[in-house]
Amino acid sequence: MSERLLRVGTTYIPVQNVKESARWYVDHLGAKLNYEDEDKAILDLADQSFFLVKAREKESANFTDARDKTRFSLTFEVDGESALKDLQRTLTERGVTVGEIENRGHAGVNFVFSDLDGNLFDVWSELSASFKANRG
Repeated sequence: MSERLLRVGTTYIPVQNVKESARWYVDHLGAKLNYEDEDKAILDLADQSFFLVKAREKESANFTDARDKTRFSLTFEVDGESALKDLQRTLTERGVTVGEIENRGHAGVNFVFSDLDGNLFDVWSELSASFKANRG
């Protein structure tokens, strides 16, 4: 097969109130708002496009694993443990629901935070090797 997937271009996040959620992502995460209507908002965040899509009540991007634990479906990366701690502190100061820093038994440490609709996101202290190589 000569064709292959090259990158993730867009992530869709279910939200209840598009306008309120878009403002939250801009104010709390530093996203750039590119488009907004009553059904969706398009944001630039972490070198990716995010669509915030008006969804049914109680919809989220989370899932339940085999041990009955609610999980996130997306992990952001930062460059090192000090950057992770700084981000955790900043998000906490901005009133974001933020979890404790965890060591999950692999390189680096993580924490989880949630948006207005309870969508969970992970943050990892290690940049992937391919991103580091292309950062130049």
